[in-house]
Amino acid sequence: MKITVFGSGYVGLVTGACLADAGNEVVCVDIDQSKIDLLNSGGIPIYEPGLEQLVQNNASAGRLQFTTDVAHGVAHGLFQYIAVGTPPDEDGSADLQYVLAVAGSIGEHMDEYKIIIDKSTVPVGTADKVRARVGEVLAARGHEDLQFDVVSNPEFLKEGDAIDDFMKPDRIVVGTDNPRTTELLRALYAPFNRSHDRLIAMDIRSAELTKYAANAMLATKISFMNELANIAERVGADIEQVRIGIGSDPRIGYHFIYPGIGYGGSCFPKDVQALERSAGENDYPAAILQAVEAVNRRQKEVLFRKIKDHFNGDLQGKLIGLWGLSFKPNTDDMREAPSRVLMESLWEAGARVRAFDPQAMQETHRIYGDREDLVLCESPDEVLENADALAVATEWKLFRSPDFDRIKTVLNTPVIFDGRNLYDPDFLRRRGFTYYSIGR
Repeated sequence: MKITVFGSGYVGLVTGACLADAGNEVVCVDIDQSKIDLLNSGGIPIYEPGLEQLVQNNASAGRLQFTTDVAHGVAHGLFQYIAVGTPPDEDGSADLQYVLAVAGSIGEHMDEYKIIIDKSTVPVGTADKVRARVGEVLAARGHEDLQFDVVSNPEFLKEGDAIDDFMKPDRIVVGTDNPRTTELLRALYAPFNRSHDRLIAMDIRSAELTKYAANAMLATKISFMNELANIAERVGADIEQVRIGIGSDPRIGYHFIYPGIGYGGSCFPKDVQALERSAGENDYPAAILQAVEAVNRRQKEVLFRKIKDHFNGDLQGKLIGLWGLSFKPNTDDMREAPSRVLMESLWEAGARVRAFDPQAMQETHRIYGDREDLVLCESPDEVLENADALAVATEWKLFRSPDFDRIKTVLNTPVIFDGRNLYDPDFLRRRGFTYYSIGR
């Protein structure tokens, strides 16, 4: 099948590469010439395990192309995916300008039936806006009789596991108002839907809400566990034991109940805010969503408060080593990362930071540039040199089993602030460390 994907960022690139790997002819369109040049030279603009090789293999086979030529993209595909960004607007709502710009471009160039697929995470009612924009442009061209369908097909890709999530999905949600379109999409997704039927067809607005509902539910679990962790510290309980106790209940399960220093990334923060905003626009105060956000904002400050309290409120001139910068392992994404809140708070208090991350070093430099109070190190060991304490902000496997004897020797004082509960408190205390974690 012939497919066009507008947007070559995280969702668009993974979608295009996986669909091409199933034998389809895919054209990815992006207005960023430098990004297209990078992709055509064999590079990729993001880090995602396995993605670079997948892109290269399918580009070499001729199944995956990259271009800035919008007209070519519209002419190419029966399926027109919209996978551009929907950043939060000033009021927290999703900014649809890029989605609607693509819709207008499709209307401007199409001359035959197209299936327009909203892959971007968008609020309920966006498909109606896309349909209206395409219709307006067609009418202005005198082609108001040209037929097209708009579909909601939200993505459920976890950064770090996106390829597996696409190739072996838990579910494929398709929102349509045309049974014929549903069958075409069923055929398109057949290679990823073989062992048993995972395709769930529903009305368009329900599909749009499903994406937000899923992310809001997961964010709620995280914030709820962080709330419990804060209670556990105050009453003398161990949240890790509590987690095991409640996770064994199959109605709760172990997924997303790990306490820490808050969630970040490109999805949970903006999607919770956007859903809360949508609720408000429809005269419903979403109190639980407001609480989820409030707990998460507060949780990102927990590690800094522990560091500040340990040093009796005086961080001036202190050097803090930091392991982990990305918001989660297996990505270089630092959007809304707890590490950023920690570093910025430390700098404001007069401290300096030495940091390392397996993938996010370049992104950190892009965000913060050259600063006297930030040293980006080439290894975890280098972070420890002359540091007054070590903080852990991201649970990379590389940090799980370090040489604690060396850490104790190199640090100025043997203090660890563990924002992800990677280590055993009793073990570290027996080794002579002062150890702070979350909820223990």
